Amino acid sequence: MWMSIFTSVEVGLMFALMALGVYLSFRILDFPDLTVDGSFVTGAAVAAVMLVHGVNPLMAVAAAFAAGFIAGTITGLLHTVGGINPLLSGILMMIALYSINLRIMGAPNVSLLAQDHLFTWIRQGIGGTWAIMIVMVAFVLLVKIMLDFFLKTEFGLALRAVGDNHLMITSFSGNIHFYKVFGLGLSNGLVAIAGALVAQYSGFADVNAGIGMIVIGLASVIIGEAIFGKKTIIRTTLAVIVGAIIYRIIVALALRVEFLETGDLKLITAIIVILALVLPKGIAKQKETMRKRQRRLRLSAQKG
Repeated sequence: MWMSIFTSVEVGLMFALMALGVYLSFRILDFPDLTVDGSFVTGAAVAAVMLVHGVNPLMAVAAAFAAGFIAGTITGLLHTVGGINPLLSGILMMIALYSINLRIMGAPNVSLLAQDHLFTWIRQGIGGTWAIMIVMVAFVLLVKIMLDFFLKTEFGLALRAVGDNHLMITSFSGNIHFYKVFGLGLSNGLVAIAGALVAQYSGFADVNAGIGMIVIGLASVIIGEAIFGKKTIIRTTLAVIVGAIIYRIIVALALRVEFLETGDLKLITAIIVILALVLPKGIAKQKETMRKRQRRLRLSAQKG
């Protein structure tokens, strides 16, 4: 059981990058971007093919980010320039990426078991059981700090305002379309990095690996926000990262239940998201009812 939780934390740290990408599109831009299901595999496919051809693993991850950024940019252009509904823009790009990913890989699955990649470097260079986790914690925290800093810059504040009140940006002669396109590019770039890391960690890239990734990303964001709140950007991005780790641990523990199987993963994910959405509202409603009851009792006591 300990190894199961340990592995879940390692994988959760990789998926935390995807969750940060979903947070950018879903919370910051208020854009329901389904491109994630495709760009996750795009990152894995680009990194896998480059590693098979002997490219440096770090270059492969950087190329995965660039490919994801381009995918998100096209989704943004479909919406802003093409005037297509946000949801439909993401769906169209997700479908297109399925064929593009097949073209990149040349097959539905690319094995990396015989290749040197980022995690073989880490195991050989640092060694020890904790090597991958230490490196991933450092990398994810670095990305979080850079994202926090970016969202506090003038450009980042404008990006946040696009999701909250785009009319304000328009009144300042800001180009809303540019901010949306860039934001979606950055979001899918982070998702693609997660895909590249997960492919190297699992030892293969599969064209169907992206199915349901948007739900996993949303689950991580919602779980993190429900537990830690979202008062500040620094707190929220940390909540998203921890939410991704908690999600993987919950799934790992759920799969240890005897009557559940690996094929039930999507069902478990849906149930986790439903509980994360419903429970905080139920608890808040219960607290409000209790508060009103106590207030009535105090007023009754004062009158008596």
